[in-house]
Amino acid sequence: MSPERTYRVRTYGCQMNVHDSERLSGLLEQAGYRAAPEGDDADVVVLNTCAVRENADNRLYGNLGHLRPVKDARPGMQIAVGGCLAQKDRGEIVRRAPWVDVVFGTHNVGSLPALLDRARHNAEAQVEIVESLEVFPSTLPAKRDSAYSGWVSISVGCNNTCTFCIVPALRGKEKDRRPGEILAEVQALVDQGVLEVTLLGQNVNAYGVEFRERGAFADLLRSAGRIEGLERIRFTSPHPREFTDDVIDAMAETPAVCHQLHMPLQSGSDDVLRRMRRGYRQERYLGIIDRVRAAMPDAAITTDIIVGFPGETEADFEQTLEVVRQARFASAFTFQYSKRPGTPAAEMDEQLPKAVVQERYLRLTALQDEISLAANRAQVGRQVELLVAAGEGSKDAATGRLSGRARDGRLVHFRVGGEIGAGIRPGDVVETVVTDAKPHFLVADGALLSHRRTAAGDASEAGTRPTTPGVALGMPAIGVPEPLPVLASGC
Repeated sequence: MSPERTYRVRTYGCQMNVHDSERLSGLLEQAGYRAAPEGDDADVVVLNTCAVRENADNRLYGNLGHLRPVKDARPGMQIAVGGCLAQKDRGEIVRRAPWVDVVFGTHNVGSLPALLDRARHNAEAQVEIVESLEVFPSTLPAKRDSAYSGWVSISVGCNNTCTFCIVPALRGKEKDRRPGEILAEVQALVDQGVLEVTLLGQNVNAYGVEFRERGAFADLLRSAGRIEGLERIRFTSPHPREFTDDVIDAMAETPAVCHQLHMPLQSGSDDVLRRMRRGYRQERYLGIIDRVRAAMPDAAITTDIIVGFPGETEADFEQTLEVVRQARFASAFTFQYSKRPGTPAAEMDEQLPKAVVQERYLRLTALQDEISLAANRAQVGRQVELLVAAGEGSKDAATGRLSGRARDGRLVHFRVGGEIGAGIRPGDVVETVVTDAKPHFLVADGALLSHRRTAAGDASEAGTRPTTPGVALGMPAIGVPEPLPVLASGC
């Protein structure tokens, strides 16, 4: 392979897939590829797919259709498809799009460079789908997207059986990573200037079940919080069924752990929760929220909600609205239920008409926007510490604002200018005061109170990104590499 071969990875789905793509990029760079410059066609295009988002298959085949003439005009170009949709559809992808060179599953991401070589050598498509993962993979390299914030996986797979979710069938049973490996990766990121990490798992508070250590997740939060230089720790997603008070205590007592909790609700109706096989009821869910707020009154709590699950009555939906009123979420990711082939819910009776689901969805989002706006207005006058963000933090020429995330996860657009505001980079930390509020963000138009330049800001300015090596940070390799877990919603 020529060292000049270039690649581009396209990511679909949740933030977990974003981290999977970081690992795919790391593997390709380790194999001698380099990222294609923006605007240039790449020699290898990798589509990292999601099987959960609505119309995921239509989007995949539409994009593959657009790539076909590009490939026809570029001899030697290769197209690879991986991720959950590849795991589910397998050989169907090559049948429908015979110009695809490689199809690989969720359990054999580490095979991508070899599969590309084999497809090129044999001049035929390579399809490799491994059925299950034996041990947690800690051997994949990663080329990180952010200089200041990093994803760190603590588990892969899921032991739950939610009737709307296909992820366990595609990602397998839960496999936990040993705490020492997790902390070593966090330390390596911090050594490269990263200020914030997000611990990832399909169900993070079930962490430790595989090696039979109760309280392992709370212990992990406390241990990570002792790493010098790590300023912010987040995690996603917990499951209400396994959520325990020791996690609340660890959040409240560990300064680095942000007072932010994403706790999927899915429905406020006990009957719907039963048919979803969620394993908790409304009373338990609200009890967790109450205990979190008692320990951390400033906590920003967000959630996921599915509207229109099969058999959902108007009374069921009203129960969801009532839980939303009581919980007072800072924000909510709301979804209209749609069938996912291969899930029990897809075969249930009483699938609701689209018009009914849409009408309920609009009522729910209107209520949540009202609550979010009230919660954000309560932040006006509050002093906030912001980690300046890239992308969403790019300067708005019309307003002269940059953006950043407060410790509680809220997005804040802030005014720059004057001596303190000079030379702010993504990854720097500023302090300011909230002056206005909208349903989905805050505004800080006053003068900055402080600006702290950071090593992460230096890296952003230089265009460098943290990397993690292929042999798990100096620790022994423990099995076949695999991508990262989870779904941001539906858990």
